[in-house]
Amino acid sequence: MITRKEWESTRKWAWNFVKESGLHLDRAEFKNIEVADLGLGELKTTGLQILTLYSSSLIGIKLLISRPFQFFPQHRHPPSKDGSYPGKTEIFRGQTGTMYLYVPGEPAENPQVFPPNHRKQYCSVWHEIALTPGVQYVSPPNTWHWFMAGNKGAVVFSFSTKVTDSEDQFLDPQVKRKTIIDG
Repeated sequence: MITRKEWESTRKWAWNFVKESGLHLDRAEFKNIEVADLGLGELKTTGLQILTLYSSSLIGIKLLISRPFQFFPQHRHPPSKDGSYPGKTEIFRGQTGTMYLYVPGEPAENPQVFPPNHRKQYCSVWHEIALTPGVQYVSPPNTWHWFMAGNKGAVVFSFSTKVTDSEDQFLDPQVKRKTIIDG
């Protein structure tokens, strides 16, 4: 849970951070900024700011906006319960700063970032991809992944098949995908 004041100031920070990155935004897009605190009440260390640029039943285009060293917990985008949808394919593309993405594969010998100590036990994939400006990675459906910004924060494009965020599965049982604002 976060306060309304924290929610408002975080949205303003995210808006200004994206604009400072050189991306041109339409003022009307401000209303589309989501603050994902994941129900943990530790937004400065764990969470994400998301600006949805477009979403339909076929594709989603978002900006993932992260404060310096802000961690987003390990999760996956599972198939639909009826099997008609294999889960979301997500393409990450760095825009500003560095976002360290961790996926299945050979673990990094010297990871550049580490989750908060009390969340580390819920990170099982350690193959590191540094999403710097122009670097792109395709995450297949139902693949565990987590990410954390470097010391300057990061803005990363997320292009995906149908957005199914409410269906995301998190390894950490304390995570809730819905943000609750107090006040």
